[in-house]
Amino acid sequence: MNNNTNFRRFFGAMLTILGTIVILFACVAFLSDGKPVLGLSVTEWEALAPFLVGVVFFSAGISLVRES
Repeated sequence: MNNNTNFRRFFGAMLTILGTIVILFACVAFLSDGKPVLGLSVTEWEALAPFLVGVVFFSAGISLVRES
């Protein structure tokens, strides 16, 4: 059972970190005024999709860490 708990904490931490990175990318893309960000041209409304995905990853990661 200890192995399962460690895996859940590790996976939760990875999801949380990934979610944070994606949220930060979406924020930078939103504020870039149409200029390329990391080689991608993302409009303000297109930045909404990665933001929502980042929020889902972040909340799922926090939930996994909290439950284990």
